[in-house]
Amino acid sequence: MDIFTITIGISILVFIIVGSYAGRSVKKLDDYFVAGRQAPTLLIVGTLVASLTSSTLFLGEAGFTYAGQLGPYILFPSLAVTGYVYGALFFGTYIRRSCAPTVAEFFGKRFNSQRIRQACGLIIIFALGCYLLLVTQGSAILLSDLTDFSYHQSLVIAWLSYTLFTMYAGSKGVLLTDTLMFLLFTFATVLVVIFVVGDLGGIPNAVENLTKLESKPDLMSWHGTIGPGTDWLTEGDFLIWIVLIDGLCWSVAYSVGPWQAGRHLMAKDEHVVLRASTYSVMIIVFLQFSIYGLGALVNLVNPDISPVETVIIWATKNMVPEILGALMLAGVIAAALSSASTFLSLIGFSVSNDLIKRKEPLSLGKTRVLMLASGIVILIASFYFPSNIFWLMIFIGTVFTSSWGVVGFMSIWSKKITEDAAFWGMISGLVFNVAPAGLVYFEFIELPSYLNPAIIGIVASLTVTLAV
Repeated sequence: MDIFTITIGISILVFIIVGSYAGRSVKKLDDYFVAGRQAPTLLIVGTLVASLTSSTLFLGEAGFTYAGQLGPYILFPSLAVTGYVYGALFFGTYIRRSCAPTVAEFFGKRFNSQRIRQACGLIIIFALGCYLLLVTQGSAILLSDLTDFSYHQSLVIAWLSYTLFTMYAGSKGVLLTDTLMFLLFTFATVLVVIFVVGDLGGIPNAVENLTKLESKPDLMSWHGTIGPGTDWLTEGDFLIWIVLIDGLCWSVAYSVGPWQAGRHLMAKDEHVVLRASTYSVMIIVFLQFSIYGLGALVNLVNPDISPVETVIIWATKNMVPEILGALMLAGVIAAALSSASTFLSLIGFSVSNDLIKRKEPLSLGKTRVLMLASGIVILIASFYFPSNIFWLMIFIGTVFTSSWGVVGFMSIWSKKITEDAAFWGMISGLVFNVAPAGLVYFEFIELPSYLNPAIIGIVASLTVTLAV
C-alpha cells in the first residue's frame, strides 16, 4: 500500500468519523435540515467554498487552462463569484427570514403554492441528481487510478464516504466535513503552488516562459486558444461564452441556486450571511487563480499530457515531493466528496420535505430513511450509466439560472408577481433551456453563440413571467 492510498484512506476515515459524530447532536428536524440555524461564519464559509470547489475545478477547469485558456481564465474568474455578494444581499438574507427548511419550501410559502414547491423540488432532484452522479463517478475514477481498488469497488467506497454521515447527521455533518475538506484542499493547494512556482524560478520567470511557449502560442492571450478544432471559431464567440455563460449565468446560479443560497438558511444571523459570502468570494478567486495557474505551469515541464483533465494528478506525482503530492490528491478527493455530500443532502431534503403534501408531521427517522434511499438510487445509477457523461454538466448551473433566476429575485422584490406567473416562469425557463441544450448535444440543431440554451431559457422565463 503506497503513500497515496494511505493518505486518502486516512482523510476519508476522518471525514466519516467527524460527520457521524456530528449526528449525535441532531435531535430534531431543524437540526437535520438547517443545523439549528446556528452556524457561525467559518462553517458557512467552509461549506460555501467546498460545495462549489468540486473535482471539476481541480480536473476539468485545470485541464482547460492547461490546454490553452489560461489568459481568459485569469482575466475573468471573478465574474461568476459576484453572485455570492448580490445573492446574499438581495436573496439570501431574505430567505433566511422565512425560516423555511429548504429553498423549495421558501418558494412554496412565498406563493402559498404546493405545485411551485413540488416543481422546485423536482428541479433540485433532476439537476443535482445528475451532478451527484457525475461527482460519484469522478471520485471513483480518481480512487481507482490512485489506489489498488477497482472502479466498482471505488464507486462503493466513494458513495459510502459521503452517504454515511450525510444520512445520519444531515446538515450538521455536512457543515463540519465541508469545512474540514475546505481547509485540507486549500492548505494543500497553497503548498503545491509555492513549491512548483519556486521550482520554476518564481512567478515572473514562469509567466515569461509561458508567453514564449511555442506549442500553445495563444495560452496567455485574452481569448486563449480558438479557431478550428475548438468550440469557438472567433474571438467574439469566445467573449460571448465566457462573459454571458461561464460568467453571468453561473453568477445567477450562485446567487439563487439551492447548493449556495440554501447555506444561508443555516447561518446564525444575517450578518453571518453577508460576512461569509464576502469571505467566500475572496477565497474562491484565490483558489481559482492558484489552480488555473498551476494547470498552465505544467506546460513548462510537460506540454503533452493526455487526457488534459489529469494535469493536476500528473503534477502532484511528478513535480512535488511524494508526501505533498499525496496531501494534494487527498484534497482533490475531499473537494469531490464535499460537493457530493451537499448534493445528496439537498436531494434527500427535497424528496422528504418538498415533493409530497403530508397529512402527518415528518419525522427524523423517516427523513433519514428517505435520504438513504435517495443515495441508493444514485449508487445503482452509477453502476449502469456511462462514466463519460460530462455533457450533463451543461444543465447544472444554467438550469437554476433560467428556471429560478427571474422568479427568485422577483419573489423578493416584486409585489405584482403572481403564483401562476412564478410557476410558469420556472417551467418555461427549465424547458427552453434543457430542450435546446439536448438538441444541440445530439446534433439535431446548431445554435450561434449568442443563442446559447441558457440565454434562451432566461429570456423565456422573463417573458412568460411578465406576460402571465
